[in-house]
Amino acid sequence: MATSPHLLRSGKVRDIYRWENEIWLVATDRISAYDVILPNPIPGKGILLTSISQFWFATLPTACPHHVLGFDVPANVPSPEKYAGRLTRCRSATPLTVECVIRGYLAGSAWEEYQKKGSAWGRPLPPGLLEAAKLPQPIFTPTTKAEQGHDLPLTDAQAKQLLGTDIFRQVRDRSLSLYTAAQKHAQTAGIILADTKFEFGADEKGNILLIDELLTPDSSRFWPADDWHPGRSPSSFDKQFVRDYLSSLKDWNRQPPGPSLPPQVIQGTLDRYRQACRLLTGNEPKLPSA
Repeated sequence: MATSPHLLRSGKVRDIYRWENEIWLVATDRISAYDVILPNPIPGKGILLTSISQFWFATLPTACPHHVLGFDVPANVPSPEKYAGRLTRCRSATPLTVECVIRGYLAGSAWEEYQKKGSAWGRPLPPGLLEAAKLPQPIFTPTTKAEQGHDLPLTDAQAKQLLGTDIFRQVRDRSLSLYTAAQKHAQTAGIILADTKFEFGADEKGNILLIDELLTPDSSRFWPADDWHPGRSPSSFDKQFVRDYLSSLKDWNRQPPGPSLPPQVIQGTLDRYRQACRLLTGNEPKLPSA
């Protein structure tokens, strides 16, 4: 008799299940901003992000070893349409308590800090850099992994204390290698990978695996290369389009409940995800009709 996957928890944008001896990550169409889940989904977003993640896991040699078992829905699972196109089947792994952020360009919170202190998350940078400038070399800026609220910056010493020196070096070096390889591919597609986040976990034997989604617009800052000019913030393929709309609202204090998104913001966001998928992977999955 077929068994149904057991829902372990619902995150801001994904649902996590256990099925037999596998962990399932199911990408929904939910979208969050400022740690608040917004009331309107972005139709097809989960399918697009899963397609992008699948592409990277399949094509980046540096992605191995990872936790992915496959992206297909087993034939004997009830209601397979619920998971089709959205499913990443995974080996079980215990997530490390540190998230691995690589920054190749000066943007976001790093740019805000640089204007005040001349550093990016405590890492000194050369003077005179402009917003969105390419850094002399990519930098590793680990953070805490917060269940609630914002992740907090860590120094290398703090990250080493949490992970141990050997594991710290392993995930730092691997993250830099992944970023470099992905950025090189993105450039051929006319995209700049400004920064991204990687997550790692340990399997039952203590092996360190790359886990979670990989190099999607939800975990990365992607810019159109032809719109990049140091000194201003470029347009992007991520949910910055939603954040920009929310920032224009005068009557929302960034606390739940989130405001409704107008149709043009929903469509504009979907268009950006679709374009990112098409440019990065060379394909675009068929999305369900609205």
